Amino acid sequence: MAVITELRINHERLHHRIYDLAKMGQQPSGSIRRLAFTPEDLQAREVVKQWMLEAGMSVRTDAAGNLIGRYPGQNQMAPALATGSHLDTVPTGGRYDGVLGVLAGIEVAQTLKENHLKLHHPLEVIVFTDEESTMIGAQAMAGTVLLDNPERYCSQTGESIQSCLKRVGGNWEQLASARRSRQDMAAFLELHVEQGAILERNKVSIGIVQGVVGMERQKITILGQANHAGTTPMEMRQDALVAAAELILAVQEIALKMPSEPVATVGYLNVFPNAVNIIPGQVELSVDMRDLSQNCLQEMLTQLQNKIIAIANSTNTQISITPLLSVKPTLAAQEIQNTIESVCQQLELSYLSLPSRAGHDALEMGRITNMGMIFVPSQAGVSHSEAEYTSPEQCSQGANVLLQTLLLIEREQGTA
Repeated sequence: MAVITELRINHERLHHRIYDLAKMGQQPSGSIRRLAFTPEDLQAREVVKQWMLEAGMSVRTDAAGNLIGRYPGQNQMAPALATGSHLDTVPTGGRYDGVLGVLAGIEVAQTLKENHLKLHHPLEVIVFTDEESTMIGAQAMAGTVLLDNPERYCSQTGESIQSCLKRVGGNWEQLASARRSRQDMAAFLELHVEQGAILERNKVSIGIVQGVVGMERQKITILGQANHAGTTPMEMRQDALVAAAELILAVQEIALKMPSEPVATVGYLNVFPNAVNIIPGQVELSVDMRDLSQNCLQEMLTQLQNKIIAIANSTNTQISITPLLSVKPTLAAQEIQNTIESVCQQLELSYLSLPSRAGHDALEMGRITNMGMIFVPSQAGVSHSEAEYTSPEQCSQGANVLLQTLLLIEREQGTA
């Protein structure tokens, strides 16, 4: 396989647009606060819409509030090649997370326009709604929204999803109309900053994502007996915190022993009554497990449940487990991974295959079409922070890999 053309995106334009968007929601600390559905989000969406129009795209908003730019193809009835990401941030976000994938997609369309080129397939650039909180935009496209539970999708500001969607041109009552399928989307490709340090540590330019991990998240409650820390003999104690300590170590042990190298984290711990001279009588904690293999996740859960029984017996406590979140993993299409690899070789860019251990819109899109992801390095692995940084050169390298991968996917389907 070879790269089809010598086309390259406009480096300076991409760089300036990233910085222009960073002004929308920028805080005194330098972080970006552009929560979904807020005025800052609406401002960014409007600017991006104008850039889409400049790139020769028609623009519409679906019932989930997804902003969709469509660059025409030679066959308008052919399923679209799609790319994109999100514009919303966490409360203290950075300037690259999500934004790079959207702006690189627009650059692809504008590069085609400026060179008077059309693909056989239409090209879509999608700004997904509320990726950082509910992922309602991607879930609506994938048909995985819980339509009977709108409360699940309340925004970070506490507003109802019905009012939020109306503000961005969506409509909760018509949400099912946003669903897409393989019949109208041939492939989806997302460019994103890594949000980790693996690429930088290995001095690699491009990450070829193997898939987006699934997640199993549990709340665990341990009930012991609060009692006097001085007068209760050690052998008579029902110390909930001791049980929690054993369980935390067990979670780490479970992950370390699995061959697929999953991750598992206890990130939340609440101790009652939390006093220096009282034996803890109750502890609440969270367990977050992630891996590309659903079988691995199920095995980890089984091992966790067995550990809970053993620890409860040895510490004379009662331990209950409540599921909080269960998300199945999505593997990237092997043919798209191979295409990205070929492009990297032709562009003489170093590359590495790795999983995405953070959630992305591609997680949901991979449920309905062939999906691929391209990572570029994050300095020191920092993300969701004002310190988030990916150099202009690295951003451009990722955007050019995106461009050439889309062109090569087109050629491989025999329709270039």
